[in-house]
Parts: sequence; structure tokens; C-alpha cells
Amino acid sequence: MPTMSCKCRVPVTLILLLVYFCYLLVGAAVFWVLESKAEVDQSLIFKQEKWELLKNHTCMDNDTLEQFIKGIIAAYKNGVSIQENDTSLETWSFAGSFFFSVTAITTIGYGNISPATVGGRIFCIFFALFGIPLNLILLNRIGQRMLSAVHKCANLLEEKIHQQTAKILAYFFALVMGLLLFFLLPPILFKGIEGWTYEEGFYYAFITLSTIGFGDYVIGRVPDKQYPGWYRNVVSVWILLGMAWLALVINLCISLLESYSEVIHCCRKKENKVMDSELMDIVHGGSMPTAPKEKADIKDTLAALKEKEDMKDALPMLKEKEEVRDTAAIKEKEYMLSVIDTKLESPD
Repeated sequence: MPTMSCKCRVPVTLILLLVYFCYLLVGAAVFWVLESKAEVDQSLIFKQEKWELLKNHTCMDNDTLEQFIKGIIAAYKNGVSIQENDTSLETWSFAGSFFFSVTAITTIGYGNISPATVGGRIFCIFFALFGIPLNLILLNRIGQRMLSAVHKCANLLEEKIHQQTAKILAYFFALVMGLLLFFLLPPILFKGIEGWTYEEGFYYAFITLSTIGFGDYVIGRVPDKQYPGWYRNVVSVWILLGMAWLALVINLCISLLESYSEVIHCCRKKENKVMDSELMDIVHGGSMPTAPKEKADIKDTLAALKEKEDMKDALPMLKEKEEVRDTAAIKEKEYMLSVIDTKLESPD
């Protein structure tokens, strides 16, 4: 009875993507539950302290001012705005928690916000502990898929143009498209929404996708800006795809290095075969090269061959490093050298 093979195979990359986004959604939900109330409480505390200070501003002493400054710093670290007319995005809303989850497991870590509750900090440890490896696996997988797509494009181009030219064009197209989508076009969006210059937007894009994450530029933090609801989610997807494109670039570099090393290995292998063939012809050929100069030409040829390969110096090193373990091959080369020396020393 013939066995039936499963025709509907779910791609591994799709499964990883689903697991990855489900993991991010769960993390966002937990951070939202744990940290949103703390954010509201911190905001109320800061506003209360500010009003009390304004009521008694005429008798403010140095200690009171220092305490108020500490309150401002604590509120800022917890993502609380110090302005009344604040229209910036909430830090620990569900969208904000999702964005924080992305920056946590991608190791960007802007540093402008962090969990304020004990439960949030403990959960963040375990969330990052399992999320960072998952992120690396997914990015590597997507990078490999992108590399496979580039190779398919190169194969299609090979039908019309030279193989090497097709590969270079495919790699160049992937590089240019990635630069446009992840580095050159996003600063235009940041310029329109955040009010940054193009250079500042490009700087933010590079610092973010390279996972440096200084935190000097972060989206959604300008108090008097009215942000669209989709903005932070789109930036989260841009971060994930941009890091996947960087993984593609790394895979392309590795592929090029491997191809280059294979070419070098093949060239060296051919050179070794030619060298062994020349030695075998000289030793076992039964006749020496004849020319008008005869003896002088023979000695010059053998001397040049010995100097080129430097086999006498190489054999002891190969023995010491145990790079050549075939005793028969070593003895054969020693025999070849002894025969060459004998023929060089013979007058005729």
C-alpha cells in the first residue's frame, strides 16, 4: 500500500513569524497591565507636587527645589510628560507596550523608558531571556529567505546575461532597495511627523537598526505633536524588517566570502596538481629535457623548480604541525627531492 506524503506543509518561516508576533503581543499585554496603572499614578503624583509647589512658590527653599527636580527626573524616566498640553503617545498603552517589547527583544533599548513596577521588571527579565534568542532565529531565517529570493532573481537574469553579471545585478538591486526602504525614505516620514531634519531622521534610522539605541531620538515623545494611531506600530514593523534586511546583507557577505575561498582553494589545488605532475615527469619520465644548452638548462630548470616550491623547507614544518599525515606521500616527495639533487650533482 503506497504511503501518502503530506502535501500541505506549513513553511517554517511562517510558523516562526506567528510565534514571534504572538510572543510580542503577549509581552505587550503583560507590560500594559503591569505598567499602565503605575504610569497614571506617577503622573498624578507629579501633578500634585507641581500644584503644591506653585501654591507656595514664594517661599521655595533649596531643598524644596531639589526635591521637585528629582520628581521631574523620576517622572521622565517613567515616561510621564511634564507639560499640561501633552499630546504625545502614551508610554504604556497597548501600542506603546508593543513598541517597548520590540525594542527589548531586538536589544535596541533606547533607555528613555523602563518598567517601574517590581512585577514589570521581573517579567522583563524572562521576556528578554527567551525573546532575544527567538528574535535572532527569526531574523536569520528571514535573512536566508531573502538571500534565496536574491539567488532566484540572479538565476532568472542568467538566462539573458552572463552569470557573474546577473549575480552582481541581483545583489546590487537588493542592496539599493534596502537602503531606500530602511534608510533613505523613513527620514522623510520622521521629518513630517516628528519635525526632525532629514539628517536627524537618517541618524535615528541608523542608530535604531544597528541596535545602538542611544535614546537621544525616540519617536512619539514631542509633547505638542498630534500623532496618528498607526504610527508606532508601523515603526515597529519597520524595525523588524530593517533588521531582517541587515541579516540579508550579512548573509550576502558570508556567501561572497565562501565563494571567494572556494575559488582560492580550487586554484591552489590545480597548482599543486601541476607541480606534482611536473615532478613526476622529471623523476619518472626517463629522459631529461633536451635543449641546445643541455646541462646548464637542466640545472637551471631544476634549481628554479626547487626554489619556487621550497619543498625542503616545507616538509619539516608539515611534519611538526601534523598537517601531512600520509607517510607514504612524504616519503615519495623526499624521494623526488633526492633524485633531483642527484641529477643536479651529476656531471652528465
